[in-house]
Formats: sequence, C-alpha cells, structure tokens
Amino acid sequence: MVQETLNELSQLKQSGFGQPWPPRHGLNLLYWFAHDYIDISDCNEIVLRFRPQKGDFGFHKYHNKIDEEDPIVPIVPSQDLPYYEVGNLNFTGADKLPNYVRANYSKNIPDSNKDRIIVRLDANGRLNRVYVTEHSDPKRFDSSKTFRVSQGLLQIIRNMRLDQYLSQLSNIADVRAGFTPQSFHNTPLPPNNDSWCTIL
Repeated sequence: MVQETLNELSQLKQSGFGQPWPPRHGLNLLYWFAHDYIDISDCNEIVLRFRPQKGDFGFHKYHNKIDEEDPIVPIVPSQDLPYYEVGNLNFTGADKLPNYVRANYSKNIPDSNKDRIIVRLDANGRLNRVYVTEHSDPKRFDSSKTFRVSQGLLQIIRNMRLDQYLSQLSNIADVRAGFTPQSFHNTPLPPNNDSWCTIL
C-alpha cells in the first residue's frame, strides 16, 4: 500500500522514484505530467488538460483489485473510483510523449521502462489523487515504492526548468542548460468554467 505522501523535492529524491536517471524515465515523466498534462487554475485548483479515459500518451485503466487467478495486492487505496496509469513506453499512444521522456528507453534495459504514474479520478471525472510507483517485476508494482504526490509538490515542479529539476534530484551535473520540453500535438480539454477544488 502507499508508503507516504511526497510534499517536497527532498522527499521525492529520498523515495528513489525514477532513479538512477538515466536510464529510468520516471523523473522526466513526472515533470511532463506536472507541466503539460495538468494546469493550476487562478484559485489554485488542479485542472486536467486531457482526459485519461481517452488514452492519450498511453494512459490506460489501472485495475486496482485482486485477481483470483493471479493475486495482486492493491498498491493504492481500494475505492470504487477509476484509476488510470501512464508511463509504459510500449503502450499504444506512448509515442506521443515528448522525446525527453522517451530518450533513454531501450528494450534491452528493463529499468528504462519501469516507472509509472497512477491517477485517481472522482465521480465527476476530476483529478482526485496522483501516485508514483515502479514495477517490481513485469506484472506487479512494488508497494514499498508507491507514493502519493501532493498538489504542493506538483506546483514546485511546475515552477522549475527541467535542467534545474533533474540536477536537484539526480546529481547529474551535465544536464542540458535551458532545455525546454517539446510541445505535443494532442488537443487539450477546453477551459472548464466550473468552480471546484481538488486537494491532492
């Protein structure tokens, strides 16, 4: 089950998620999610720019349940709400992720495709929770490496350049200075004028 909530960059670093980078892609995946998949509204609310249900960028349903034939212990809270995961670079639609997320992927390096983001939506299809995790084997996620990501941490990441973010988390000195993620071509959701608040 989820270990703790990550609120600061230091906690993200200590969690080990996406490390070592490279070859792991989780740190870049989380940066993309914070910068390009969500927005923060004027009243400090998280708003989805895309619908995970549509499968853009390789999002697909995460079945957080125990299978009788192959018991898998749920790694996130068992609630009757939809979960979706992203990060499998072999999944349909993942080729639309930016190059900097996919850059170190190789089928010959399993660690280059082990990181995932799992999101939970509420009954109205709004973002309810964000988690990061990693595979312990090709079929299962590691419950001891599963963490909730707070809205505050997502906001911290959004306020950073990619090179700053990676240098603080990976201790890599030769990150390309001033690198900016490529834009992607999927059409974002139209602005939502409904007023609502999400607490992650």
